Formats: sequence, C-alpha cells, structure tokens
Amino acid sequence: MSYQDVPAHKLEELLSAGFQLVDVREPMEVARGAHPQAKNIPLSELPHRFRELDRSRPVAVICQSGARSANAASQLVSFGFSRVASIAGGMSAVNRLSGRSF
Repeated sequence: MSYQDVPAHKLEELLSAGFQLVDVREPMEVARGAHPQAKNIPLSELPHRFRELDRSRPVAVICQSGARSANAASQLVSFGFSRVASIAGGMSAVNRLSGRSF
C-alpha cells in the first residue's frame, strides 16, 4: 500500500470529502500562515504523535513544498493508515492557486 500525490488544487475537495489535514512544517513556519483546518504535527514528531489522528478518516499531508509531506505520507502508510494523500507543491502551491496566504 502507498500514498497518493494529489495536486494542490484538489485540497479543498479532499477536505470536503472528509480528509483530515496534517501540516508537517515546523511551528515557526506555521506561525507565518497555515490552513485553518490543519493540525500541526512537525515531521520530526510524527512517529510519536500519529496516534492523535483519527484512523477511521483519510489523511492529507501538507508542508511548504511537498518534500516533507511525501515523507510523512510514507510514514503514515507504514503506521497502518490506508488512505493517505500528499499535497504536491505544498503550501506554496496552495497559496499561489488561492491568491491568499494561509
């Protein structure tokens, strides 16, 4: 089983479908702007905090550019999550598409 890379323009669609959003950036990055529905769990803390997520719901993972979210998505799959998406391009792409800064 693996995760799926999803384009940034599909983020709101995933959220409407019930995905929980995990932002794996560091707190100082999140302080500059974050999606209002995101739960911040920095990548380095994910192995110790993944139990905070609801296993019955799919998970979308986001970071600044997409690299850390791909790593996090892979980890979540290894922790037993079955529906995991990594937002390609991260918050940079979401902000470019939306014309605002989360």
